[in-house]
Amino acid sequence: MVDKERDVDMNKVEDTVSRMDEGKKDEILASFEEFKSYLHSKVQIGEKMGMSEETLAKTAEKVADYLAAHEDPRNAEENLLKELWKVGEQEERHKLAHMLVRLVK
Repeated sequence: MVDKERDVDMNKVEDTVSRMDEGKKDEILASFEEFKSYLHSKVQIGEKMGMSEETLAKTAEKVADYLAAHEDPRNAEENLLKELWKVGEQEERHKLAHMLVRLVK
């Protein structure tokens, strides 16, 4: 059941990203500061909706899974994150997602 839920969640992430204008996506990923700013705004929205840090981290984890699989890093920071994501075990990736949420708060 967990794999099926994960597939549904990844489909939602892919759906959202596929609807995003390429120019907007390029703008967000062009610099790490812009990426953090974008994440910050999404974390704020999640918090206003009452999402816990755990839920925000799980969402960040799904987005990171997508980015690692479908987007090339565009700067040194994104490259480091992708490399850490690739070598990390599931628990480590989850902790990294928590750290990213806290980084952008």
